[in-house]
Amino acid sequence: MQVSVFATTTTCAHEAVDTYLVRVEARIGNGIPILNMVGLPDAAAREGKERVRAAIRATLGDCKPRRCLVNLSPACRKKAGSGFDLAIAIALLAAEAKCPEEGLAGTAFVGELGLDGRLRPVPGTLPAAMACARAGLRRLIVPEANAREAAMAEGVDVFGAVSLGAVMELAGSGFSAEPLRVDAAKILREAASSSIEDLAEVKGLQQARRVLEIAAAGNHHLLMIGPPGSGKTMLARRLPGIMPPLTLDEALEASSIHSIAGIGGVSPLMLSRPFRAPHHSSTGAALVGGGLHPRPG
Repeated sequence: MQVSVFATTTTCAHEAVDTYLVRVEARIGNGIPILNMVGLPDAAAREGKERVRAAIRATLGDCKPRRCLVNLSPACRKKAGSGFDLAIAIALLAAEAKCPEEGLAGTAFVGELGLDGRLRPVPGTLPAAMACARAGLRRLIVPEANAREAAMAEGVDVFGAVSLGAVMELAGSGFSAEPLRVDAAKILREAASSSIEDLAEVKGLQQARRVLEIAAAGNHHLLMIGPPGSGKTMLARRLPGIMPPLTLDEALEASSIHSIAGIGGVSPLMLSRPFRAPHHSSTGAALVGGGLHPRPG
């Protein structure tokens, strides 16, 4: 069998609350055995080369050391996080003809690799699945712990895997396994709202309650000022309970932002309107978010 020296796969990267596709290019040649990565990866992504080599060695046994170059395209955008590991490993294996290239063009891979080849969960798999669907990709491979979250998106087949070896078996079978199906609309319809704090529990404060009702009905901003203990936080916590239920699009958008921020709950889908209560000493930057690699506040 002739060994290919070049292969590509697809993964996803996040920039603030936006998600875009990344083309992973792997080239293997002669020379000093080393794995170099280019394409503006951050420290977590650069360290992935050691995780990838260890995971491949744990999965396939002793491998002949080769000179490898990996490019994350578009190279002009900074890449942050450890979710590129799986796509890099599959690209390297495909370049050495140890993983079939058939089907890789329509498949995205997202996940962090452990040194033993196991796949570990990463944030942002739901927006990654939505980005794959928008781009017309057929399937997305994620760690098993992220599969249910990613399957909330429509238009792309989601497969969960526990290890690099399981992904190779899946690719070897031509992705013939049954993808995970999750009916997000049904989950949203059947969501129990008993956990939402009810405004009807508040006795008195008629004027404040009326203001909350007007703000909720008209989708207005609201500023509450008063001494500690006057009921501002109690009222604010009950505002989501009198707002209309989340639509499916709103639930997916809110869930995507929480997923990128690494804020998870019991359900991978937001079932009620989110409520955040930052400390009064929080800075503007902490509220809005930002940083070298922008994240939600």
